[in-house]
Amino acid sequence: MKISVPSSWRLVLPVALWLATVGNLPLWQRLVSLGESGTQAAGLVLALGLPVLGAVAALLFLLNWPRVFRPLASVLVVVSAFNSHFMWQYSAVIDPTMMANVVNTDVREVRDLLSWALPLTVLGIAGPPLWWLWRRPQPVQGWWSRLGGNALGLVLGLVLALVSVLGGYQQLASLARNHKPVRYMINPLNSVYAMARLGAEQLPRQAMALESVGEDAALVTKGEGPAPLFVVVVGETARAQNWGLNGYARNTTPAMARWQAQGDLVNFPHVSSCGTNTQVSVPCMFSPLTREQGGDKAPTQENLLDVLQRAGLAVLWLDNQSGCKGVCARVPNDRPTPDPALCEGDECFDEALLKGLDERLAALDPERRARGTVLVLHLMGSHGPAYYKRTPADRKHFLPECTSNTLSQCAPDALVNTYDNTIAYTDHVLDSTLQWLQKRAASGQASTGLIFMSDHGESLGENGLYLHGVPYAFAPEQQTRVPMVAWFSPALQQRNKLHMDCLRQRASQPYSHDNLFHTVLGVMGVQTRAYEAGLDALAPCVR
Repeated sequence: MKISVPSSWRLVLPVALWLATVGNLPLWQRLVSLGESGTQAAGLVLALGLPVLGAVAALLFLLNWPRVFRPLASVLVVVSAFNSHFMWQYSAVIDPTMMANVVNTDVREVRDLLSWALPLTVLGIAGPPLWWLWRRPQPVQGWWSRLGGNALGLVLGLVLALVSVLGGYQQLASLARNHKPVRYMINPLNSVYAMARLGAEQLPRQAMALESVGEDAALVTKGEGPAPLFVVVVGETARAQNWGLNGYARNTTPAMARWQAQGDLVNFPHVSSCGTNTQVSVPCMFSPLTREQGGDKAPTQENLLDVLQRAGLAVLWLDNQSGCKGVCARVPNDRPTPDPALCEGDECFDEALLKGLDERLAALDPERRARGTVLVLHLMGSHGPAYYKRTPADRKHFLPECTSNTLSQCAPDALVNTYDNTIAYTDHVLDSTLQWLQKRAASGQASTGLIFMSDHGESLGENGLYLHGVPYAFAPEQQTRVPMVAWFSPALQQRNKLHMDCLRQRASQPYSHDNLFHTVLGVMGVQTRAYEAGLDALAPCVR
């Protein structure tokens, strides 16, 4: 008996087979490494391979229509190839958060990720199926005939996936329970899911107006003295593990150690981030919601800067990163002034943020400045993978450096050297900022203070992971524990009746991004129902 295969299947099935096998090589390699024996590894690959093949085939049959299939199938093939490259190079996983990073990236970030390995991987994985797909003629079928063939293929694909999942349930359940990142390594289903989830979550929220926060915000009369000038420094990719003040073997924060010895700077060694990437963490830092309340989701409410501005204060955001992720959309904001000594093209070292600060502040509304000013500096910090680009030549204290963005090919010691140089440079930038604030305080221009907090940490090869962005539920501590320091001039201490000995004693307690919103409101004397004293890191030490 001769079985006739619908003509449209002749395009779908080979592409599905290629995607399920070659398009998922990083996944199969991961499963092989998890197996304690060759038999167990083969069992894992087979248990997951058949459901993947069935699900991918079902997806392709949904797309199997004239003038549609080849372009969309090509996109899935290319996406799978790109995913494979980043899984191999950085052990990345493709979840909604990572997809949000992709959507919101900029040219500088993309440029840092380019390497010769990228086109070679994409060509090797995507080249053969694309050549085959576009070389073959599109089968000509009637509408009803194609509909029937697609429906049958869809059902058979889903049946294959379901039956094989039930048959290998014990292995798959154990795999899902003990190795959760594997679920985000299935190409191209991971990208389809992540994009659909991202759209479902963010598009409705973007169409809605933000809910007002702190409509009752008003300034509370503090002690005598000049108006406050408070600087919030948002660090980038600095992890607490390599922060010298936290007991790291290297003295990567010599300047902060000197300021700490003088008594006006406090280090907070146990601080957790809200997310593992900038797209989540920066909005969450400034959100009135804690992480448990949904601060790590797409914003639906105004943020700290809106409340400060509503209270009548002057606010300015200066950005040396890929943008403020919507946080500064309703307040004055700018980028560093181009300086040939500190900038090359559109990339600047973080010191460029400090150029012309007096003039920038003088340009703000004088009535607001008379009440107080909050300045936010968003650093480039330790943004990877091109860490070597983040430090000037005269600030490279630890050598040799890794000068490649293919981090897995760098010697571990050289990679750590390069990263530690970025931490030491951040220490230098903070030192320069504190000197500027100290001069303004000494001249009686302002009661000054500063808080530095990194947005998330970074993996440097531990457990085979690089960079950041691992889903928070199973992210390593290197990506979720961040450094934080706070400095207060004597004038600001007196104005706020802040007891520094108390703050130093409490600094070893756990803190997180949840504290920033309420701490800054407390420092600036903003009274509002949105303020919670229990989340103000300074409140217990105010006399």
